[in-house]
Amino acid sequence: MAVADVIAIDVLLEPDARMLAHAEAHNARLRRDFPQSFALDDAHRPHITLLQCFVAPGDLPALVDALGAVIGAAGITTMPLEAVRYGYTPGPGMGIAGIWAAVTPALLALQVNVIAAARPFMRDTGTIAAFTADHGNPAFDAALIAYVTHFVAKGAGAGFEPHVSTGLASTDYLDAMLAEPFERFAFASASAAVYQLGPFGTAARLLKRWGAA
Repeated sequence: MAVADVIAIDVLLEPDARMLAHAEAHNARLRRDFPQSFALDDAHRPHITLLQCFVAPGDLPALVDALGAVIGAAGITTMPLEAVRYGYTPGPGMGIAGIWAAVTPALLALQVNVIAAARPFMRDTGTIAAFTADHGNPAFDAALIAYVTHFVAKGAGAGFEPHVSTGLASTDYLDAMLAEPFERFAFASASAAVYQLGPFGTAARLLKRWGAA
């Protein structure tokens, strides 16, 4: 299968109002200091990624069925979550900032089961055409493709770092941000979903949502 015949997807948790309020406040700060940052709008939904990968569009119905069974059994809306710090995912000179959550046994088990359900449908890699749009910057395009290509190897299990992305800023700014005090807070998931990924790894186009159980 040609790499152009795939789309890049994000299997994710959508946080409740408690996390949304914190994410929106942090996004407003980043946009004030870095106007080129993205807004948290319909093409940039706040979320916690469980899996990013490339799949064939024709496999989406079977993939959604497999994921629905896993998500339905997980009790996502009653799974307690805790925000513990600021963080960022580095890119070429810039980083994608976010609020990091603690890795709990239940959250880790959910990721394991999501990956197992999706694995038969996963493709090795894709091009920037697999996303809803490019960045207008080849370096950022390449970084995002590599991130999704290697997500399971680097971002699962011991490498799992659940977080809600909140915006874009320079790495110097974000390094200073990490030194700031952070007041932990509890939150939960309101729903789970599959999105097509957009620029900067945003949840850009809704493909499937599972509501509160």
